Amino acid sequence: MKQIIDLETFSKSLSDKGYNGYFHTQSAHPGRLKESISDYLESCQKGKEVFSNSEFTLIGYLKWTGDEHPRIECRMRVKHENGNFELQKMEITQKDQFGQLLKQSKLENLSVDTMPKASEAIAMVSDVIEQETVSARRHFKL
Repeated sequence: MKQIIDLETFSKSLSDKGYNGYFHTQSAHPGRLKESISDYLESCQKGKEVFSNSEFTLIGYLKWTGDEHPRIECRMRVKHENGNFELQKMEITQKDQFGQLLKQSKLENLSVDTMPKASEAIAMVSDVIEQETVSARRHFKL
């Protein structure tokens, strides 16, 4: 299901779904979603960036609790033509503190309407660890 929308609508729709953190566009141009994309497109117009295949990648963290903990990252492939934006695919990954892949989910044939909310995307790659309750009757005996 394809949906082509302008930058204002695109960024508002993603923010409404919980994707309201900081992003990098094409591994550069850090900032909020709209700022990052606008900065990238401006660099392309000035000739500082090469705009290839009218597509670009947005990268952002969905969950970050510090360098020593696992993190959840989101990569979105977005098509841009004539000032309109179309979400192509999305990859959600959970990596450990060393950058090793723990779990991954890939989604294709998306639109802004059909993409999962940020909390749902986090749940796709999060492991729910069930802790066993220790019996209160356990005592050390001599």
